[in-house]
Amino acid sequence: MKNIIIYILIFTVSFTFAQQEETEKALKILNQETNDLISDANDLASSDAFVSAEMEYRRAISKKPTSVAGTYNLGHSYYKKGNFEEALYRNQQAAKHATDKLEKHKAFHNIGNILMEEKKCSEAAEAFKNALRNNPLDEETRYNYALAKECAKNEEPPQEEDDNKDKDKDKKENEDQKDKDKKEEEGKDKEDNKDKGEDDKKEGDENEDEGKPDEEQEKDGKGDDQKKEQPKPQQQPGKLSPQQIKNLLEAMENQEQKVQDKVNAKKAKGAKVQTEKDW
Repeated sequence: MKNIIIYILIFTVSFTFAQQEETEKALKILNQETNDLISDANDLASSDAFVSAEMEYRRAISKKPTSVAGTYNLGHSYYKKGNFEEALYRNQQAAKHATDKLEKHKAFHNIGNILMEEKKCSEAAEAFKNALRNNPLDEETRYNYALAKECAKNEEPPQEEDDNKDKDKDKKENEDQKDKDKKEEEGKDKEDNKDKGEDDKKEGDENEDEGKPDEEQEKDGKGDDQKKEQPKPQQQPGKLSPQQIKNLLEAMENQEQKVQDKVNAKKAKGAKVQTEKDW
């Protein structure tokens, strides 16, 4: 029984070692194939064959997604072409999969440079800080970190502050809208009251007219119409108006009276009496 157990243990250990060796062998082959693809891609990138180099880098990453060299070098190629979005993504992958501090330092350093190109100074400063944590002796990273911090001082406020401003703006707009609605409602009420007052006044006038006799109402109505419709007398050309004729007759009578008065005065006076003798 003991011998059987020993044989089983030996077989298990042997199988485990064999499987481990097989795994290591497969991993070694995978690493070699990946490195070969990365090497070919590096040569193509050096000769400015970017499209071919990109394809080889992608093949290497497809074989081994955790390949730091493949993602880092592909990100660097994107950076040189000005494709900062893809460059940032690939360097973030490299920083995530990096297993030693040197690899992490290089990835974070490149992330900082990309963010500076996009004018994201605060984020760039944080990336350079992470790079220095993995390699405090790198003077270039330290210099870039100082530049990023200085740039961040003149950067726009954080998005959170902008959100608060937007909320305050929306709140103010809502309050203004409520005030506007309230004023419109008050104006509408005043208009309704005004219309109601006019209707009441109109109704009162109608009631007053109803209290009058029909003849008076008809008289009031017709009197106004007659006053409006009655034409003014117009003087025809070449004819005297009645008033002018009357004035002319009165003037003639006055003149005749004056003449008559003079005649009567002479008759009453008589001939002049002669006081001296004729010689």
